[in-house]
Amino acid sequence: MENIVVYITASKEEEAEKIARILVEEKLAGCVNIIKNIRSIYSWEGKIEDDPEVLMIAKTQKHLFEKLSKKVKELHSYTVPEIIALPIITGSDEYLKWLNDITKPE
Repeated sequence: MENIVVYITASKEEEAEKIARILVEEKLAGCVNIIKNIRSIYSWEGKIEDDPEVLMIAKTQKHLFEKLSKKVKELHSYTVPEIIALPIITGSDEYLKWLNDITKPE
């Protein structure tokens, strides 16, 4: 199994909580951490923006990325939400077994 972490930003904690809960309930992620009070500086529509955001870090499997991404886009308020995946190179055997078990389809 190829495990990944997916970074997703949102403008408000409430939106992040809703997205995270649904991703876990639908077994698209085993766990989603929500980190408050981040600051994002980015270019959007020809302007430099500087906004407070919330970061979600979802742990899942690579084969679920497309479904997870589609679900986030359905729920997200942004036109172009950040949804990027990074590989989990290694981790504790127990945690990775749990992650793979919890994100298996029933």
